[in-house]
Amino acid sequence: MARNLQTRVRLRPVDLAREHGLSTQAIRNYEEAGILPAAGRTAHGYRTYTPLHAQALRAFLALVPGHGHATATSIMREVNEGAVDDAFRIIDLSHAQLLEDRRTLQAVERALRDLDPAEGGARPEEPAPSGGMFIGPLADQLGIRPATLRKWEAADLVRPRRDPRTGYRVYDEGAVRDARMTHQLRRGGYLLAQIAPLLEQVRTAGGLQPLEAAMSDWRDRLAERGRAMLAGAAELEAYLRERG
Repeated sequence: MARNLQTRVRLRPVDLAREHGLSTQAIRNYEEAGILPAAGRTAHGYRTYTPLHAQALRAFLALVPGHGHATATSIMREVNEGAVDDAFRIIDLSHAQLLEDRRTLQAVERALRDLDPAEGGARPEEPAPSGGMFIGPLADQLGIRPATLRKWEAADLVRPRRDPRTGYRVYDEGAVRDARMTHQLRRGGYLLAQIAPLLEQVRTAGGLQPLEAAMSDWRDRLAERGRAMLAGAAELEAYLRERG
């Protein structure tokens, strides 16, 4: 009975759009992208939708904050094509990425604690004769290429000095700290342009405390993604139930 009612009720594009503050063109675009099932047509060729389409739209919009637009689109396409298991696989991969992001955050936090002398952090290893580290040993320690350190230097993220006798780059304690922080923040998804002001704050403040705000923001964003995934799952389950 409920299923028959779903198919009998007719909604216009504007009816779907109005609920979410969207344009009717957005509704048509979503249908063409496979996010919504194909619309019915009137005798004059106008699109008609049903409450099932309305729930599909709710599910998609709820999935976007947690999974991103592209992934949410893929999930809805698979569901609308009847490949529900494939949709679940995409969701699983998205959850796995969130878990990996959480692990990366934890790694960054550990690295920052290791860099902070107040937390008992270790001093830089493998000192160069003039009191610092050369580019090769530092790159090896971080697991990156020397060219990456030179790129960070060009972006003013790391500021090695030059050995007056050889002209080689020498990374003192501050430069090693900056290189380590840059490495860990890059692993956490930060862009070079986002890292630069954080490092400048650390240099200005003379310590690592300014990064606590960035870490707190990162933790909050991960928590928001997790909650958004739960909300998206609830709307998707409602859509699956209505599809039957």
